[in-house]
Amino acid sequence: MVFKRSFDKKNNSKNNSQEGDQVIRVRIPRENEVLGILEQRLGASRNKVRCFDGKSRVCRIPGKLKRKLWVRENDIVLVEPWEFGGDEKGDVVFKYKQVQVDILKKKGYLDNLDDMNEF
Repeated sequence: MVFKRSFDKKNNSKNNSQEGDQVIRVRIPRENEVLGILEQRLGASRNKVRCFDGKSRVCRIPGKLKRKLWVRENDIVLVEPWEFGGDEKGDVVFKYKQVQVDILKKKGYLDNLDDMNEF
């Protein structure tokens, strides 16, 4: 999915003109991927994530992303459940930035976000 935001070339501030449109790409969950909210950091690159399919998983950050992907509580992440024990465990594949979260809300992927925050 591709969205455009317009920026002023001089100071990178928002502008309503069509000059210098910046393309923002948003990764959407694929076949076996689920969106989730990071609830708690457990240590040793493990996190407790509340997924949008109603399950709470202990997710790890894979080795190739361990140094690149820094997460905090209440971040929106993309989780890939494991084949065995997928209801309890998974891998954090991607972390969404705030601009990407706004686009996901606009497209309806985060409609359950308000329901999940009640608990």
